[in-house]
Amino acid sequence: MINITLPDGGIKQFDQPPTGLDVAQSISEGFARNCVAMVLDERLMDLDRTIDGDGAVRFITTKDPEGLEIMRHSAAHVMAQAILRLYPDAKLTIGPVVEEGFYYDIDMPPVSEEDFARIEAEMKKIVQEKLPIRREEVAKDEALRIYRDEPYKLEMLKDLADGTISIYRQGDFFDLCRGPHVPHTGFVKAFKLMKASGAYWRADQTKAQLQRVYGIAFFDKKDLKAHLAFIEEARKRNHRRIGTALDLFSFRDEAPGMAFFHPKGMAIWNALLDYWRLEHRAAGYVETKTPILLQRKLWERSGHWENYRENMYTAVIDEIDYAIKPMNCPGGMLLFGRKHHSYRDLPVRAAEVGLVHRHELSGVLNGLFRVRAFHQDDAHIFMTPDQIQPEILGVLRLVDKIYSTFGLGFHLELSTRPAKSIGTDAQWETATEGLKAALAEYGADYKVNEGDGAFYGPKIDIHIKDALGRTWQCGTVQLDMSLPERFDLSYIGADNERHRPIMIHRVIYGSIERFFGILVEHFAGQFPLWLAPVQAGVLPLNDDLLPFARSVAERLETLGIRTEVDHRSESLNKKVRDAQLNKIPLILTCGNKEKESGTISVRTLDGQVRQGVPMASFEQLVLDNISRRTLSFDGLQG
Repeated sequence: MINITLPDGGIKQFDQPPTGLDVAQSISEGFARNCVAMVLDERLMDLDRTIDGDGAVRFITTKDPEGLEIMRHSAAHVMAQAILRLYPDAKLTIGPVVEEGFYYDIDMPPVSEEDFARIEAEMKKIVQEKLPIRREEVAKDEALRIYRDEPYKLEMLKDLADGTISIYRQGDFFDLCRGPHVPHTGFVKAFKLMKASGAYWRADQTKAQLQRVYGIAFFDKKDLKAHLAFIEEARKRNHRRIGTALDLFSFRDEAPGMAFFHPKGMAIWNALLDYWRLEHRAAGYVETKTPILLQRKLWERSGHWENYRENMYTAVIDEIDYAIKPMNCPGGMLLFGRKHHSYRDLPVRAAEVGLVHRHELSGVLNGLFRVRAFHQDDAHIFMTPDQIQPEILGVLRLVDKIYSTFGLGFHLELSTRPAKSIGTDAQWETATEGLKAALAEYGADYKVNEGDGAFYGPKIDIHIKDALGRTWQCGTVQLDMSLPERFDLSYIGADNERHRPIMIHRVIYGSIERFFGILVEHFAGQFPLWLAPVQAGVLPLNDDLLPFARSVAERLETLGIRTEVDHRSESLNKKVRDAQLNKIPLILTCGNKEKESGTISVRTLDGQVRQGVPMASFEQLVLDNISRRTLSFDGLQG
């Protein structure tokens, strides 16, 4: 008798060893039809695997995220099978599941989106055939014989240890794979090929260039349709496209991975930093600035030379090794250590918007999201042990206030000690428990990422959620007991003895360049009034009214309202349309009526229009919205 324990504690008994599918069918036929795989005693397995003894089973269904990942792996096999049917001389390499779907690297002639329709049509045939997907286990020698004409699979096999090798078959197709897979190809119901690109075998530029074909798959066509709509909306919001259209920033071949910010981009940049400084002054921070070029001995002392050297740009000056700072931390240590501190001076909250450089491979550069030079809104808080919890709480509350101003939600993740780290076990335990206590007091749920902390301390990562529901890790709070030790930092306690301060590293914007790019996509280029590069566009009805329009603009500029006059000899309708395309939040039209009455007509991007608005009341309304940093312009009704 075989006893199978279900997740609810119930037990199913079988006279003969059942398969996972047998167990699922014993629950109900309808349930079994939606099962993708099973977890038997914590081992993920195919449904057709036989259960030889007592065990606990949990089923993965089409409603589970794990089920979607398994199906997408099977979809990669379906795509590879379709390609082999159409391109018999193609040679397969690997086909993993990735965050955005799946891909397969194949040695074959170049393919493009024009070829996708043929491949997708063949995939649909394979899906309709509902080919059973079966696992086979063979000895390594047998696997080498099977793949004797497949050079890439053969190379992969030779790298594996001797023992049993698993192969999955579906009809005339077979692939070297660990699995598991869905029961048959009919589970791959809704799919689409997304793009094709070149990729070197094993990411080695000396090896063969392959075709990497990407796809996406869902269990339901509605989910696929929603995903494709999301992709299209994300394309429209792409910060590089909007940045070009609105003349905010650009990149040049002369400085790869380093952004050039244009005047309009700098207007947003300065608004971000003005707000940052306002909130930090109110929270008791002082602002500092440290050099970007520092001697090697400093980076050796901090541990960066040993642990981060491959990401640093270096130079030799007067026969002395230097590095351009990849982080602001060591300079902050020197600043704190320049004078004696009493416990009465603590906490010291020292913030710096520092320019840092990190070496990134050219292939991973991605607009403002992945650059080689960026500004980081660091702060280093030096404190006594009993100040750990209130200071971390202070940071989290500041984070909440700043992110909510942009309409950004967020969640928290706690990352613990990595394998490569500095500091003692006792220091790491104290630091980690300090973060946990503060999170408990803050009251928000958080996820734990074991082993994902910085090399010098555990951290709280703050992931913001944008208007499309995407998450971005921007803010971080890192508790560090090692760098104060390395730099021999101290303060005089109430007992008149020297003590080592505890230190917090933290950022809120993170990389300001990256945060800028996130905001471009979050707002789709339609920034709230306080952030907009041009806050008011003044449109004269004709050339005779141009002097009046300029006088209106000068008056607004005097008040600090960023204003632009459209002096072109175009129709008013075209001027309004262009102002809307440029996402100008306040569009002011100036005609003879407005000139005579000292009023203006105001149009906003949400469709509100109001004529005959007195200048004084309009100015007060604009200044009020800017000072409150509202997400949408209000007060125009009536």
